[in-house]
Amino acid sequence: MAQRIIFTNEVQDAVSALIHEMNPSRVFVVADENTARVVVPQMNVEHDKLIVVSAGDENKNLESAQIIWDALQTNGATRHSLVINVGGGMVTDLGGFAAATFKRGLQFVNVPTTLLGAVDASGGGKTGINYHSLKNEIGVFAPAHAVVISSRFFATLPHREFLSGYAEMIKHALLDSEAHLHELLTYPVQDMDAEKMLEMLRKSVHIKEQIVMQDPEEKGLRKALNLGHTVGHAFESLALRRNNPVPHGYAVACGLVTELVLSHMLMKFPSGILQQTATFVLENYGAFPITCKDYDTLLSLMAHDKKSLSGEINCTLLADCGNYKTDVSISPEDMKAALDIYCDLLHL
Repeated sequence: MAQRIIFTNEVQDAVSALIHEMNPSRVFVVADENTARVVVPQMNVEHDKLIVVSAGDENKNLESAQIIWDALQTNGATRHSLVINVGGGMVTDLGGFAAATFKRGLQFVNVPTTLLGAVDASGGGKTGINYHSLKNEIGVFAPAHAVVISSRFFATLPHREFLSGYAEMIKHALLDSEAHLHELLTYPVQDMDAEKMLEMLRKSVHIKEQIVMQDPEEKGLRKALNLGHTVGHAFESLALRRNNPVPHGYAVACGLVTELVLSHMLMKFPSGILQQTATFVLENYGAFPITCKDYDTLLSLMAHDKKSLSGEINCTLLADCGNYKTDVSISPEDMKAALDIYCDLLHL
């Protein structure tokens, strides 16, 4: 089913119109503690039950899914009910997964409240939870009936949250063109303009949408969207093992640098663009801290990644902006060399 993406700052009107159109038997809103307190009252959308889960990616787990399933079951959800997920990527991933698996699938609508949620997690039909400290280990492909994207909630985001989503926009730009990447690397991220950001978002989401439409279940082309994520997810998983979680976009930003290093090593990606991107990441995100003592653990995490084929490490790499190759097998020696250069570029 094609997924509708609605760009608007009139969120209440858009969601109310969707509810009227879908005419569900019951409406359930899933939110974390923060969006339940701040955003849901602003939306002022009629619903039968608000289901609140703990905030933070460390709570995107089986226990939180059970909280949602229990609330749906206790409050009479049927296959004709509607789930509205209001929050960042953690909520849309978790809420979408719970909806898609309850009674073999309820329809759901995503209302992302963070830049990361808007540009990455809320669209594309991927849902999932973390399991045993591994990112998105359990999940299903299940597109939302609609995604309502607005910039109205971004002004109150901590700058750290804004940057987390911006890393995914940089990834999309790398998959598009050097001109698009230049626009993002020179944009004044310390002084976001809401209307300008909504237009930049539309452009970024369109790139992802075009790829997903051609490969909805990630059998080929869609794997391009994994750029930066093989290494980025390993950084995230290592951070969880350290009991010191990092925002998804920060891990992806550092993963992008590492995988651009690999791209330069193996596919002659331009060193100038690599250096510009690494400089932007260092200045805005800092470096995910690793030493050579972490390499074996990171390689093990990469080999266990759901994108891995038979325990091999696989990445999407670039010959240039917009010229990508998926499923590139990376030897342990090349990955360790790339991690060495990552450490040098980001001054570790």
